[in-house]
Amino acid sequence: MSLRPELPLAGLNPAAARAMPPEGVKPQDLAAFDEAVASVGCALVGESDYLPVELQTGLTREQVIQTAAYRVAAEEAVQIEGGGVRLITGACAPA
Repeated sequence: MSLRPELPLAGLNPAAARAMPPEGVKPQDLAAFDEAVASVGCALVGESDYLPVELQTGLTREQVIQTAAYRVAAEEAVQIEGGGVRLITGACAPA
């Protein structure tokens, strides 16, 4: 008989389990990223999207790009045809 507690794995997304936030990006940075991207219409496409997200979060451009890639890997965002990323969770979840 095993006395080890079993962790519930139902509903665990394997891609999300493997995705790791970018180095130096904290959980509060991820939350700020989501809020900032929502404030620009839920998509990062061009300079007019990236700059406000950088200013609101305090993240560098590289960290914003890496965080967007992390959200895609975790299936919390999708790539937009023609370039860019759209969040699909929280305030940006499709209706």
